[in-house]
Amino acid sequence: MSANTTRTIKVGVLARVEGEGSLRLKIKDDRVLEAKLAIFEPPRFFEAFLRGRAYSEAPDITARICGICPVAYQMSACHAIEDAFGVQVVGPLRDLRRLLYCGEWIESHALHVYMLHAPDFLGYEDAIRMAQDHPEAVKRGLRLKKVGNAIMTLLGGREIHPINVRVGGFYKVPARRELGALIDDVKWALDAALETVRFAATLPFPDFERDYDFVALQHPSEYPLNEGQLGSSNGFGEGKSQISIGEYEQHFTEEHLAHSNALHSVINSRGAYFVGPMARYALNYDVLPPVAQQAASEAGLGRVCRNPFQSIVVRAVELVFACHEALRIMESYETPERPFIEVQPRASSGYGCTEAPRGILYHRYRFDDHGVILDAKIVPPTAQNQKTIERDLFELASRHLDLPKDELQWRCEQAIRNYDPCISCATHFLDLRLEKA
Repeated sequence: MSANTTRTIKVGVLARVEGEGSLRLKIKDDRVLEAKLAIFEPPRFFEAFLRGRAYSEAPDITARICGICPVAYQMSACHAIEDAFGVQVVGPLRDLRRLLYCGEWIESHALHVYMLHAPDFLGYEDAIRMAQDHPEAVKRGLRLKKVGNAIMTLLGGREIHPINVRVGGFYKVPARRELGALIDDVKWALDAALETVRFAATLPFPDFERDYDFVALQHPSEYPLNEGQLGSSNGFGEGKSQISIGEYEQHFTEEHLAHSNALHSVINSRGAYFVGPMARYALNYDVLPPVAQQAASEAGLGRVCRNPFQSIVVRAVELVFACHEALRIMESYETPERPFIEVQPRASSGYGCTEAPRGILYHRYRFDDHGVILDAKIVPPTAQNQKTIERDLFELASRHLDLPKDELQWRCEQAIRNYDPCISCATHFLDLRLEKA
């Protein structure tokens, strides 16, 4: 490219991501000037929908925010409401919540690894074309997803937008024999998840490591799904490596930027941060079960992974964890005496944060004396990763300006899909137009 030349790469529509969005890269004299990713987040509307509703409606309403990770929204809502009303769910009911979440992780991670991400690395436009040469891999991914869906159906009443979750527990809990009927399938899924790690580890990864500020839940004795403190790889100042969920808004701020209707989340005084599998793995490696740690080691992962293209391997390791944890809960399950704990509303505020497949999902609610929602705040994972995605795109484009248009487009698609911004992404969701000044 000649000197004093300006190029603008515009991606008019990012189809089937978490909301509507676009990408704009501005390049001048072999240098990227800006990378802007604009995503228009549907969850913002739900905060208004919730005002004036009874607390008991929140889990079902928020589940509609996402068709692939509804459990995450339900669990964050339940934990925030229970925090407000002074209720803690323990014992078998807590285990069932973890099991339901495992089902969501299994179906979401399996679909992303095999259907959405692997084709990028293997040079296929989509999983259908990939299946012609790799039929067993695609079949494995679909069967894994089916196992996760079966767990969600049993505990949630249906696999999409579950209807059996309520504040304090469930409307109905399964009998031991009902969980037992799925054990053989979950045992198969654990073996298939280990094979998934081996499969993902063979994919060709660009050399692209960056120094991220990882943020995830941390729990002293278990890999986090529903509970824990918020941890950061860079800490929160004053020697604090962790904060409580109730302190979230003291340290994190949503910013409105001119180029997007979606809010960008930042850590106060620091900026961009990274949530999701790579963050969870980095901050919680020590509490992964040995089978998952061994799989990670054999795949060539260290205790921390800083190459976002290798997130597909980390997701596969989390798939091993989710299957192992599901099997543990199912084999030790004892039916609880009651399906839920009674909740007494009161004027209060509550905070909840759980680990959606894509990262931390924060909920905050304020209630009146009757449990009517006066105010709600929901911060989804994709909104929290937006600024980090932009930085990845800026750095990636800067390193590969010599690539032809189609190849640069392919790399940009991969970089965005590293974050799994939505499970329903089309294989080619970038309409790339190159403008030369």
